[in-house]
Amino acid sequence: MSSFIVEGGNRLTGEIEISGAKNAVLPILAGTALSSGENSIQQVPKLRDVRVMKEVLESLGAKVSQEDNVITVNSRLIDSCEISESLMRKMRATVFLMGPLLARFNQVRISQPGGCSIGPRPIDLHIKGLKALGAEFTEGNGYLEGKAEELVGAEIHLDFPSVGATENIMMASTKAKGTTVIRNAAKEPEIIDLQNFLNGMGAKIRGAGTDVIKIKGVEELNSINYTVIPDRIETGTFMVAAAVTNGDVLLQNVIPEHIEPIIAKLLEMGVDVKHNQDQIKVVGVPKIKGVDVKTLPYPGFPTDMQPQFMTLLSVADGTSVITETIFENRFKHADELRRMGADIKIESRSAIIKGIDNLSGTIVEASDLRAGAALVLAGLVAEDKTEVRNIYHIDRGYEDLEAKISKLGGQINRVSK
Repeated sequence: MSSFIVEGGNRLTGEIEISGAKNAVLPILAGTALSSGENSIQQVPKLRDVRVMKEVLESLGAKVSQEDNVITVNSRLIDSCEISESLMRKMRATVFLMGPLLARFNQVRISQPGGCSIGPRPIDLHIKGLKALGAEFTEGNGYLEGKAEELVGAEIHLDFPSVGATENIMMASTKAKGTTVIRNAAKEPEIIDLQNFLNGMGAKIRGAGTDVIKIKGVEELNSINYTVIPDRIETGTFMVAAAVTNGDVLLQNVIPEHIEPIIAKLLEMGVDVKHNQDQIKVVGVPKIKGVDVKTLPYPGFPTDMQPQFMTLLSVADGTSVITETIFENRFKHADELRRMGADIKIESRSAIIKGIDNLSGTIVEASDLRAGAALVLAGLVAEDKTEVRNIYHIDRGYEDLEAKISKLGGQINRVSK
């Protein structure tokens, strides 16, 4: 079992390059199963979740190769539509293959997905959308099996703008007969990236980034060489790292428009943030101001940045309130931050945070991916050393986190026990 040993007190300075987006590359890799050709995906981050998706594609019969940050997937030999329980348990994002496999082979068999323990994330909306396209589902022996004689375009209204359901329905609809309209669709940048990828393969999709997406089915999809967008959550995490350490950090390979709520909150806190087309410079201040934060679907404040901001607000001036509206169980990191001395009180879906002067290093455990990042950030500003355990969660979503922090002057080491 590996841990991070983080020694606080160092101001982060310098520049780093942001990796490709985890939440974009996983559905894109799943989408390669739609074609019978060879697709090359560039700027792929080296993450645990990406390795699992590669395993899943290979288990279906695809030939997958990787050279540095480029993954090539030849889906011609896919001959299975069943994803094993062991792989489903490793990563929730394997559910993204439901749409592509139904579209290409008219069948899919999966177990219930795994992933982070941040509250219930049922796949009901995925199933509802796929049923509307003509798929029928049966459940037994822990597996969910979907079959369709033919997928046919339909009008689908999502009860909630679910990112995963929007993407799964988009992929399934690429080969459905006729036109599919998704209303109340999620608007995240990763959905636009998936649309661009699929359209590059020959799909006919428009509207991604709005709440109405229209897909006109086609018979075949071709091969493509595609580059994934930068990771907006990694960008936000390092912006907070600069702010919490009173640092001076330049981030390369970013899209500022994707993180406007994060920029706005940091400016409100007194942090100096400047940006141009593909760079962001963050310069901290000796004492930041407390603010209130409310997570919302995009383009609102991202739930994936809530834990990192809780760390930042723990050492801010005054009292702040974070309201979590997306996931009902996403405050587990509060207990660990309290172990470090943070003054945090949880009331239902709100966290009331009274800023203190210093956090104290201790042993803490990451309960999920973003909680782990928040604890690393806390370690960077805490007195003495902090041991962050269960960092396999962090490896799911951050490429070379310790190397990038070290490059900026932070003291962090990975140790195995």
